[in-house]
Amino acid sequence: MKDQLLPVDASPIALSSGYISDSDPEEDDEEDQRRILLTILPTEETMMIMKEDAFQLIKQKLCSALILALPEGSEDFVVYCDASHKGLGAVLMQREKVIAYASRQLKVHEKNYTTHDLELSSVVFALKTWRHYLYGTRCTVFTDHKSLQHILDQKELNMRQRL
Repeated sequence: MKDQLLPVDASPIALSSGYISDSDPEEDDEEDQRRILLTILPTEETMMIMKEDAFQLIKQKLCSALILALPEGSEDFVVYCDASHKGLGAVLMQREKVIAYASRQLKVHEKNYTTHDLELSSVVFALKTWRHYLYGTRCTVFTDHKSLQHILDQKELNMRQRL
């Protein structure tokens, strides 16, 4: 025998906005709203594209702008120093332009230093690093540790401070 098509009750099937659904029309409206939201909201793929575009823009800005300037003469040098429990950092500037950056991790024995000694170490690190720029000139050194301004007035210095 040949397969025959049997009549089917089509009452639970509703035609809504071009597709067939076997649910209530109210559920179809919610499904439509959900689909519209999903088309409006960014997907993972579009988010990846947006992130890549942002990264490329930042990369282009960093590579095209002059980040470091060449020193002009041997005056007006300013050194900014800072220390944390992770490392030391410094910036050498001249006439409000960055000449160089320097940073390094703390050595094992330096992790036991007090905050005062760490801040002093960052100043010493910066001055040693850029001594070829600073030798024979006057420079201004900025640090966020207030007690270092009195270091030259002290009568006795410990071994770390004598460097």
